[in-house]
Amino acid sequence: MNLPLSDLSSAALNRRSAVLGALGLLALPAGAAAPTKKNSKPQAPDVWPRALLVPGGVARLSLGPAATRPKAFAGDVPLLVLGDPIEWTALVGIPLATPPGEASISVRAEGNKPERQIAYTIAPKQYREQRLTVAPRTVDLSPEDEARYTKERDHLTGVMATLSDLRPDAALQMRVPVPGRRSSSFGLRRVFNGQSRNPHSGMDIAAGTGTPVRAPLAGKVIDTGDYFFNGGTVWVDHGGGLLTMYCHLSRWDVKVGDVLKVGDPLAAVGATGRVTGPHLHWGVMLNRTMVDPALFVAS
Repeated sequence: MNLPLSDLSSAALNRRSAVLGALGLLALPAGAAAPTKKNSKPQAPDVWPRALLVPGGVARLSLGPAATRPKAFAGDVPLLVLGDPIEWTALVGIPLATPPGEASISVRAEGNKPERQIAYTIAPKQYREQRLTVAPRTVDLSPEDEARYTKERDHLTGVMATLSDLRPDAALQMRVPVPGRRSSSFGLRRVFNGQSRNPHSGMDIAAGTGTPVRAPLAGKVIDTGDYFFNGGTVWVDHGGGLLTMYCHLSRWDVKVGDVLKVGDPLAAVGATGRVTGPHLHWGVMLNRTMVDPALFVAS
């Protein structure tokens, strides 16, 4: 599925170690883990999402200690900040269109402290290409379909800008919303009927029509509808600018305002919108940026 609206070198998983009787912090390097016995399997990361500083990835940037939660921004877009007074961490979604190189966020603390910049480096990543044949009307839009798409785009722009007071749990590991084979990867460059389109902005999971789709994380339903490209769609707000979406649904069983727990059913897999067969398109949005859902789930 190609969402036209949006838009593994490892990064530091900032870990802190409080020293008894001191106020200082020790920042561990990227990927730091506890020692393991010889021939033992590496331990799974205990922070989610995993850091991946590439276009479409997530940066985890330590903001250090502060009595109250700092405010961090990518440009003028607020970032999700998690942690406690010992150490706060900003989670930054990196847009797929971002060129490799230096980037930074700004941090504003309480009081009269000056705004500061935190820099990080984005590494290049080459995504694969996929060629698909779909109904011509979903590539070369009629005036009526173009008008419908424009109206839907304007509405969904508002949905994607949701920034609620909900606070997600610090443990942001998600469960995969539907069982099945991952049939298309995030970032895949799509070519429909010979015409290049935006990269694939989510994870496609092959499953039969009617298969239940379940909430990967607790949240609140903020939008449902039948859209031209996405078909049957549900958006869920998990707080702080972290949203998920579910597309090509045969039906949805929730309404705007419903509060979901992890594992609650919310819809059923279908083949609506621009598709070549039944599957779930699952998207994860962080600070208004589509990022790779695989960073939020166990391998």
